[in-house]
Amino acid sequence: MKVLVINAGSSSLKYQLIDMDTEKLMAKGLCERIGIDGKLTHEVIGMEKMKKDVPMKDHKDAINVVLDSLTHEGYAVISSMSDIDAVGHRFVHGAEFFKDSCLIDDEMMKVGEACCEIAPLHNPPNIIGINACKEVLGSIPQVAVFDTAFHSTLPAYAYLYALPYEYFEKYKIRKYGFHGTSHKYVTQRAGAMLGKPLSELKIITCHLGNGSSITAVNGGKSVDTTMGFTPLEGLIMGTRSGSLDPAILPYLMEKENLDTKEISNILNKKSGVLGLSGVSADFRDVEAAANDGNERAQVTIDQFCYQVKKYIGSFAAAMGGVDAVVFTAGIGENSAGFREQIVSGLDFLGIKIDAEKNKIRGKEIDISAADATVKTLVIPTNEELMIALDTKAIVEKLK
Repeated sequence: MKVLVINAGSSSLKYQLIDMDTEKLMAKGLCERIGIDGKLTHEVIGMEKMKKDVPMKDHKDAINVVLDSLTHEGYAVISSMSDIDAVGHRFVHGAEFFKDSCLIDDEMMKVGEACCEIAPLHNPPNIIGINACKEVLGSIPQVAVFDTAFHSTLPAYAYLYALPYEYFEKYKIRKYGFHGTSHKYVTQRAGAMLGKPLSELKIITCHLGNGSSITAVNGGKSVDTTMGFTPLEGLIMGTRSGSLDPAILPYLMEKENLDTKEISNILNKKSGVLGLSGVSADFRDVEAAANDGNERAQVTIDQFCYQVKKYIGSFAAAMGGVDAVVFTAGIGENSAGFREQIVSGLDFLGIKIDAEKNKIRGKEIDISAADATVKTLVIPTNEELMIALDTKAIVEKLK
């Protein structure tokens, strides 16, 4: 079975074609500046990347460009679009309606569109991508894989906010959690690396990148996570503030004469690593500045590592112990320095890493010290494969 994985943004569309008989990536790419002019980056595994300007007035055009790239003479990986057996879509917010991945039909789309109100930045592009695929690919089965689904197992005491209960009943204001596809994938890989069933394991997964979240996984189920009603809650991130004293918002709005859109823009796009460091939203730039003696850059790094360390400790307490800590995503997979700083001082929990083993980037490895009682694992995430796996499982049931 060949599965096309689609992750649609407002003016972009990422894609991968995966052969699910072998779970091998065949090709991947990115359509950018959709509706503006159009740029394509396409890569067949084992060949050089191809980049070119291609007019794309909408996402339907982008899907056609993707199909043309996959079948184009010279770098074709399939003969025609009929070789694609299913399409798996990343769908960011499923609210309380979707507890697992599901086949896309009219009812699913109706409910998914209703979720746009609480995910106005993410869900609309996902829907646009689905509609574009329907238009171009016709009756090929399509599956929605939700970022929030893995966290549907959170208990009420972990997902409710201490607001008047009527707001939960009326507006479904609660913690949903995100990055679920990544947390689910690395949890499964951790179980395989440890050689134990997930039902016997307590794992803390740290997805650390431009967007960051940490999840407590007990018995294979998410029981707490740092992101909340939106992806703004929790850790400091590239441009997102993370958790704040809520009284700051009305105070700032009054002092700066800001409306709701303006304060939301500040919290989501001007805060976090960018706002605190004054250098960049990219931790690599901030780390370079810190190495050059920039004190604000150093404080930003220290705050991020401090917050991650606090959540590891609190989640270990919430689960009554921990068997493994997993680092994944851009920072988690690639920064030995961040990993070292985060686990420093956690030896009282049995978390210790081997300095030599830690000198790696983007490799699946156990970096635990010989005398550690809790495993520390680095596992490159593969959300696209997770989407393809869920898609395959659902489509096979249709046969």
